[in-house]
Amino acid sequence: MKYPTDEVLETALEAGHILLESGAEIFRVMETMRRISRYYGVDEDHKEFYILTNAIFASGESSHGHFAKVQPCRVRDARLSRVVAINQLSREIEHGKYTLPQVREELARIRNMPDPPRALQIFASGAGSAAFCCMFGGGVSECIAAFLAGLALYVFVLYVSVPHMSKISGNLIGGALVTLLCALMRSAGLGQDLNTMIIGAIIPLIPGVSFTNGIRDIADGDYISGVVRLLDTLLVFLCIAVGVGAVFTVYRHIWGGMLI
Repeated sequence: MKYPTDEVLETALEAGHILLESGAEIFRVMETMRRISRYYGVDEDHKEFYILTNAIFASGESSHGHFAKVQPCRVRDARLSRVVAINQLSREIEHGKYTLPQVREELARIRNMPDPPRALQIFASGAGSAAFCCMFGGGVSECIAAFLAGLALYVFVLYVSVPHMSKISGNLIGGALVTLLCALMRSAGLGQDLNTMIIGAIIPLIPGVSFTNGIRDIADGDYISGVVRLLDTLLVFLCIAVGVGAVFTVYRHIWGGMLI
C-alpha cells in the first residue's frame, strides 16, 4: 500500500528520534530511518536525512509539495531496551508485518516502555560495583563496601541527581559521595584497599556506552556527532574526578595526611 511521503517521513523521524535519545549510534539511526522510508515507498532520490547527536533533519519530495522538519533530541543516558525494540521493529517492517499506522502505534508503545523498577536498578548498581571491585583486585570486605556504596550512590542518582540536578553537579556530588562513603567504611574497619573500593563503587556513574559510541561515530566519519558525544563523556569524567579529589583534599586539610 502506498502512503503519503510526509506520513512515511514523520514515522521514520519518530523512530530515529527514539533511537537517538536512547543512545544509539548515528549510523544505526540513519539505517533504521532509511529502511522504514524505503519499505513504504519513498525512494532514496526523494528524501534526505542529516543526523547529529542532538537533532535530526529530514526532508523529502512528494506530490503534495516539499516536506522538511527538524527534530531536536536531548542527550540522555542509554536506554538499550528501546534501541533493541526499534531494531527488531525495523526488521519486522521489512518482512511486511506492519502497516504504517501499526508502526506508529508500536513506536508509541516503545517510547512509553517503562524503565526497570528502581529497586532493581539500585541492586544492579550495588552488584556491579562489587563485581568491578573484585575485578580490580579487591577482597571480600572491599567488595562488600563497594556494594553498599553502589547502593547508596544509585539511591542518590534516582531520587536526587536525575530529578533535581544538572548532569555536572549530579556527577560531581556523586563522585564525592562515593569517596566519602568508602572512606568512612574503611575507617570503620570494612575494607582496607580504598582504591579498589572507590573504583568499583564509582563505575555506575561512568558513561561507557556514550564513550564507545562517540569513538564509533568518529570511526564512521560522523565527526561532529562523535566529538559531541566524547565531549559530553569527558565532562562527566572530569566532574567525577573533581568530586573524588575534593573529598581527598578536605580530608587532608581537616585530619592531615593522605587518605590513601
